[in-house]
Amino acid sequence: MDQAEQITPPVAHHGEGPVWWVGWGGLRWVDMLAGDVLSLAPDGQVSRRHVDRVVAAMRPRAAGGSVFAVERGFALDAGDGSPLRHLGELWSGADVRFNDGSCDPHGRFYCGSMAYDEAAGRGALYCLEPDHTTRLMFSGVTVSNGLEWAPDGSRAYYVDSPTQRIDVFDYDAGSGLSNRRTLVEIPTASGAPDGLTVDAEGGIWVALWGGRAVHRYGPDGRLDAVVPVPVTHVTACTFGGSQLDELFITTSRSALGPADEPRAGALFRVVPGIRGLPARTYGG
Repeated sequence: MDQAEQITPPVAHHGEGPVWWVGWGGLRWVDMLAGDVLSLAPDGQVSRRHVDRVVAAMRPRAAGGSVFAVERGFALDAGDGSPLRHLGELWSGADVRFNDGSCDPHGRFYCGSMAYDEAAGRGALYCLEPDHTTRLMFSGVTVSNGLEWAPDGSRAYYVDSPTQRIDVFDYDAGSGLSNRRTLVEIPTASGAPDGLTVDAEGGIWVALWGGRAVHRYGPDGRLDAVVPVPVTHVTACTFGGSQLDELFITTSRSALGPADEPRAGALFRVVPGIRGLPARTYGG
């Protein structure tokens, strides 16, 4: 597949969490550890909004505005310029932060955590219900990362990066996530799995930290496409554009020196010949 093209300057230190939503006017993504949300205008210009000390993930709200995972909890944005409504901290230790998340087919917003030093087993996955209550889904993960649902909502795909796996869960509204098992094992030489998205055909696109690429795996776990990206730390991807036929890819400068890889931190794009799915919204 064609190499991804660079479409912005290196605007983020640690770009992550891209989401395309028509109600927002297009693509947004985060400069996570700066606590900023970046927006891509139709003319290619990038604007920046500071949200919190850390902003790990976001999704549109069905009622308008956005839901955010900030450093240690969730926050709601009404979209009208009013201050964020923080829903409280889920833990007190300053050594753990939220990292990546997504919405399920029933309007719940999930986000997983990790220790700043990536200590083993310190992370967990949390679920924010539409009534603003929160549930701990499971703990004992290290770098909780990409999470997304199959087109029919019956399965969810999940990454805990150091495992080098994409795992799959069964899913239904009542029991939630169950029957976790391995779908894909990624060789360490290919990089570590990071953020992911799912296309309209059920293919799983995963960004590879340290791997200079995005891989597409079929629902059966077979690798069937590789998108080269000309920077080392590829973090996440999402479909967007008016036809949802463009794959937007975020990258990071984390762990690089000031003169290393001048394109790292830029946003990239490829047109892979497959369409994505609309972003799922948070119901609260």
